[in-house]
Amino acid sequence: MIGILVAEHFPLVRRGLVASLESEADLKVVADVGSGEEVIPSALEHGPDTAVINLDLPDVDGFTAALRLHENAPGCRVLLLSRDPNPGQVRRAFAVHALGFMSLDVGPEQLAEGVRQVAAGRRTVDSELAVAALEAAENPLTRRELDVLRLAARGARSNEIADQLFLSVGTVRNHLSRIMCKTHARNRLDAVRIASDSGWL
Repeated sequence: MIGILVAEHFPLVRRGLVASLESEADLKVVADVGSGEEVIPSALEHGPDTAVINLDLPDVDGFTAALRLHENAPGCRVLLLSRDPNPGQVRRAFAVHALGFMSLDVGPEQLAEGVRQVAAGRRTVDSELAVAALEAAENPLTRRELDVLRLAARGARSNEIADQLFLSVGTVRNHLSRIMCKTHARNRLDAVRIASDSGWL
């Protein structure tokens, strides 16, 4: 019997995940939580074999929860779920030691099989996403350009970015111009989207 921890903040979706998994004879949900903060305490209390975690949890996101699980409960293997999966998320999922990554749109049978694969220590990810993640371009941005883009992603204006990074406004604008050239973005918001989807931010 594979013991599972489910972490999903929408109660209706969480109940659906629990019911779907528990309909399988070899799967048992030992705990379900509605926030990222609850993942570690619940895992330590119930000792699940696998955690099925939504990326978009409030307070602590799925990536952070997966990394904390790896550090505090390494015996619990992680399968991450995303509402809007992209190659960058796949790369980040494996970077935080998750073994599985799936869309929330997968069917019950595919989810159950994913849990079995992860519990057995095998990686599982949708084949199209896996190929896209492998083909995704390497990050062309420098560390400083990433610093600038992260602040831009939070809505900071050029003068605010300059103040926080101790740069001139002109230097910030030059960085933003180079970022848009390297990412082939139409504007800074488009550059943020491209970098986020590629897993660079």
